[in-house]
Amino acid sequence: MRVWHGVDEVDPDYGPSVVTIGNFDGVHRGHQEVLAHARARAAELGGLPVVALTFDPHPISVLRPGHAPATISAPPERAALLGAAGADAVLILPFDRDVASWSPQEFIDRVLIGTLHAKAVVVGENFRFGHKAAGHLDTLVAAGALAGFQVEGLPLSGDRQPWSSTYIRELIAEGDVELAAKVLGRPLRVTGVVVEGDKRGRELGYPTANIPAEAGAAVPLDGVYAGWLTVLESAPGAPAYDESLPAAISVGSNPTFDGVDRRVESYVLDRDDLELYGARIAVDFVARLRGSQIRFDTIDDLLVQMKADVDAARALLSQGTQD
Repeated sequence: MRVWHGVDEVDPDYGPSVVTIGNFDGVHRGHQEVLAHARARAAELGGLPVVALTFDPHPISVLRPGHAPATISAPPERAALLGAAGADAVLILPFDRDVASWSPQEFIDRVLIGTLHAKAVVVGENFRFGHKAAGHLDTLVAAGALAGFQVEGLPLSGDRQPWSSTYIRELIAEGDVELAAKVLGRPLRVTGVVVEGDKRGRELGYPTANIPAEAGAAVPLDGVYAGWLTVLESAPGAPAYDESLPAAISVGSNPTFDGVDRRVESYVLDRDDLELYGARIAVDFVARLRGSQIRFDTIDDLLVQMKADVDAARALLSQGTQD
């Protein structure tokens, strides 16, 4: 799969193509359905490539600084997910004040026609684009009739409510990682590089791999979770760990020891031999075991609770294995 970071990286001879457009944060089941429709349309048109067009940063962060939504999937992960969902190429369009000033027709001329040579465009029926979001589905249909590309606007999919990135963020903020996973079509994943902590977990018999809860990332509500840890890239000189490892995961600031910085701490069940400092890891959240972190009066009380959390995580994760 090809990934372009801006229209200048696209080969001038690329295309014709079928294009689908959106922020695609999380690449949830609704996004996946859009990609499936785009692939079907591409097949009807003779096997054309499907290009997913997304934006970085999120347009709201440029148009309303300080109000950007939490990010479910960073651009590299988003591109990989779009590829897995059926995109042959991903165009990550850097969004700035200049792009925000483009009229709907300028966006169509510069990107859809001039860069991607679109023969069909597949979007959600609520898609808006161009300066002050003046463009909508009817705008695309009218432009396509003149320029020779087809347009398909799809209704929003869902169950108890329409699937959307906003809905998923709300579930994550509530700690409902199980329902978030159903909407995503996979467990919620948080990634980061393991940093050295205060090493109290190791002293207590529960060594943890700690990654900071990065500002702007969608991290679950404070509490304790069961999930899986996967090493995406080992630290230099460290062993490679190929399988996903069952873990008890704590999200928060460790109030018993007056912690301040919020982080994701993962204890891989029954393992104290892992070399993870400096490794890039992924933490997949399966279920919430208990709510907000508790400040314990004694270390013994803390150890009793930690053992209970680990036992609960083991019991839950033993019911199935990570895909």
